Amino acid sequence: MSGLHRLGTPRRATVRAGPGGIPSVVGRTRVETVNEDWVVEDRWWTGRPLRRRYFELVMVDGRNVVVFLDLVSGRWFTQRG
Repeated sequence: MSGLHRLGTPRRATVRAGPGGIPSVVGRTRVETVNEDWVVEDRWWTGRPLRRRYFELVMVDGRNVVVFLDLVSGRWFTQRG
């Protein structure tokens, strides 16, 4: 079927990070606080390892946002569950 997409598919994000690589702005919205951060390393045994640093953020407008830095490519993404 065309027009379908998987839930949780990462989308490119514009993130400005401050000291320690902690996001301070996502898009045009400032980050109020970081609820949690964690690293996922998987598929290390393949030719396409997955290494990501995730951040669960609360934005100044009250939204909760999850972003991650792809530690292989250096690009930022947002992801919904």
